[in-house]
Amino acid sequence: MSLTLVRDDFEAFFRTPFVVYPKDTPYVSPMRSDLKRYLNPLKNPLLKGGGDLEALVVLRDGQPVARATAHRHPASNERHSLSRSYFGFLDAADDPEALRLLFDGIEAFAHRHGDTEVAGPFNLTAMQQVGLVTEGFEHVPFTDMVWSPPYLAAQLEAIGYAAEFPMSTFRFHPGEANRNGLLTPGAKAILESNDWTFAPIDRRRFKPRMEEARLCLNGGFDANPMFVPLTAEEFEFQAGEMMWVLDPTLSSVIHYKGRPMGVAICIPDLNPFVRDAAATYGPRALLAWLKMQFRPRRAVLILYSVMPEAQGKGVNPAMLWRVIGALQKRGYRECGVTWIADPNGASLRQMQRIGGERLHRTHLFRKVLDKGWS
Repeated sequence: MSLTLVRDDFEAFFRTPFVVYPKDTPYVSPMRSDLKRYLNPLKNPLLKGGGDLEALVVLRDGQPVARATAHRHPASNERHSLSRSYFGFLDAADDPEALRLLFDGIEAFAHRHGDTEVAGPFNLTAMQQVGLVTEGFEHVPFTDMVWSPPYLAAQLEAIGYAAEFPMSTFRFHPGEANRNGLLTPGAKAILESNDWTFAPIDRRRFKPRMEEARLCLNGGFDANPMFVPLTAEEFEFQAGEMMWVLDPTLSSVIHYKGRPMGVAICIPDLNPFVRDAAATYGPRALLAWLKMQFRPRRAVLILYSVMPEAQGKGVNPAMLWRVIGALQKRGYRECGVTWIADPNGASLRQMQRIGGERLHRTHLFRKVLDKGWS
């Protein structure tokens, strides 16, 4: 049986997980149109300024069996003094030979760019989907969460990639959450003060609110490892279509005397729709959307961030208190929380306070390249 590595065959790239994973696995693909947009270096502003990307697919006897992107994020390398290429959108059959060929292609990409290490998965940056699942394989992911099969981590380690930067995703049930456990003295003072106000993110005020959200994201995450401030163009590229799926009662920017100090963005979980639509818009997508209207409501908290000058004052618990109240009022049964890194003790304590349960354990995988490669 023959193995072949091909580059920039989008149809094969998109098809790979549908071929290699059984239908009953928790995997959920990005929408086909979104994936095509992300991988287009002419459209994706993240790839400007020296960025590059290859979509790699390994074919076994003409059928896709492994895929990943090999890409660079110049702004991240510059900010963190790295010489790194990245891989992302990693999906593969239980086929060590195919995975080795795939990573030969990724490492060749890195060497061509003069990089000294490879790390991932990043789909495509640290502010998007990151990590490989290492525990919790049985759990269905929410929107903006990854899923990967159990064998991939072991196969990566076998070819020299070491697990690092442990993270977790979470799930909680709003109706059972200990909402009042968030009412620290600082949070109570904020909720009782006229100086602090919540500005909903709705369609009518979407652009100005999302610009405030970007400023809060950049300010709140500035000191975090791997973070790179997002430009307005980058943030709009990633989040602009969110306007059409928002439940405006769930997301808001919190202001102090009119100045944005924090943001919490919580959206309906679209993964059931994406699965039923086979990740493609068309007649099947319409039926999938109608079907989703009759399912128990699920949401996902994809972003919350507080400006540095407001951190430690109760803003985060106040925002989460408000989100949980809105989820309860709107009848949401479950809410997911995207990745929280192990060093983020404050966010982990909040999950504990509200009765959150760990959904997935994830890690990044990194390899330092052989300098003698040619």
